[in-house]
Amino acid sequence: QVQLVESGGGLVQPGGSLRLSCAVSGSIFSINVMGWYRQAPGKQRELVADVTSADSCNYVDSVRGRFTISRDNAKNTVYLQMNSLKPEDTAVYYCRAQARLDWRSDFRYYWGQGTQVTVSS
Repeated sequence: QVQLVESGGGLVQPGGSLRLSCAVSGSIFSINVMGWYRQAPGKQRELVADVTSADSCNYVDSVRGRFTISRDNAKNTVYLQMNSLKPEDTAVYYCRAQARLDWRSDFRYYWGQGTQVTVSS
């Protein structure tokens, strides 16, 4: 059983900062890509940022320069530092991990339950 538990969401004023965390637990053999997605009301879920096991990072254009993704492989945890937040960043943020349970199995995607981020004055 693989579980992803997110934390760090909340209400923040425009221009403020938040740091999201996502810890992956369970009988995991290895994790490849870890990422953050978001879904605003009435919109499709979109990739915000992801990071490979080699620490190669990818960002959607709208957050590049404001958000930073990082991971701690010893803790199976991925972080999203969000600075200069804007009202349009308001969404439910989901963590996703590409993991496999043993050396013979295929990589699968696992999702967290989501954490609300609201940017408003």
